[in-house]
Amino acid sequence: MKIFRSACAALFAVVGVGLCLTSVAVAEQASKSAKDMALIGDAVCTKCHDETEDYPVLAIAKTRHGVIADSRNPRCTSCHGDSSEHAKKGSDRNRPKPDITYRDTQTAVPVGERIEHDLGYSLTPVAERNEACLACHKGGKRMHWQGSTHDARNVACTSCHQIHTGHDRVRDKRAQSELCFSCHKQQRIQVNRPSHHPLREGKMGCSDCHNVHGSIFPKQLVRDNVNDTCYQCHMEKRGPFVRTHQPVQEDCSICHNPHGSISANLLKARSPWICQQCHEPNGHRGRLGNIFGTSTRANAAARGCLNCHTNIHGTNNPANISNDRTFRR
Repeated sequence: MKIFRSACAALFAVVGVGLCLTSVAVAEQASKSAKDMALIGDAVCTKCHDETEDYPVLAIAKTRHGVIADSRNPRCTSCHGDSSEHAKKGSDRNRPKPDITYRDTQTAVPVGERIEHDLGYSLTPVAERNEACLACHKGGKRMHWQGSTHDARNVACTSCHQIHTGHDRVRDKRAQSELCFSCHKQQRIQVNRPSHHPLREGKMGCSDCHNVHGSIFPKQLVRDNVNDTCYQCHMEKRGPFVRTHQPVQEDCSICHNPHGSISANLLKARSPWICQQCHEPNGHRGRLGNIFGTSTRANAAARGCLNCHTNIHGTNNPANISNDRTFRR
């Protein structure tokens, strides 16, 4: 009887070992035969991260990063590191986090649209996270990222960009401005003033004037200076003119607030006050008009310099031979 029991125990042990080896072999074979779903080599990740995930990681297939035919596109490990310990734990919710995490992507989404998940906030340094992006996205408009204002202030790429989504909010002009205003609150106030550029209407975005990835020009402008940036749209103000207005040549922002104003045409103050900031009391130019709109020498007629000096940005009128008649029609 004892011999029989020993034989049975040995048989069961052999069968158990065989079943374990078989299950391991089956698992390995399944892993090898698993097909990539979005990126090349993503099968090791998509065995757990599928369409049932709370955080829709597979939405990356709807972006340019998910075009498998493009050999330049990254793999999961290109951005998140090897993350071998994370992969070994399978679907265990207590598994280690990936080597590189990007939790800051949630800051690019309004609170009401955020999808919470168990990754928590990223402990990966911003420089390391950005390096994964800059490994591919370098040169061109991102040439001056190192040392730029956003880089110096430790802003992560994923603070603005969303990767695992078919709709990156920062590439939408209407949503882009709202994202910028989450930090640039003073500009939000200015854009909501009566006279403003059409950011609220979605016809332009902050990136039309500013290169958020860095620039060698003032205020991270996309052109050499303020005037050249404005001339992208306001080409009729460029000239050259026979008679030019010096402040116009120097800097448009001397008179205009590009983000918004309570005065018409983005002026920092309404006429004649905006003019009298430079034109000191000399002849009629510095005298204040009365409530009836008249005064000696007809200064500030109807309380508006532009009633006479209509071509204030410059004129080609040959009749403007005297200083008193400058910039008239």
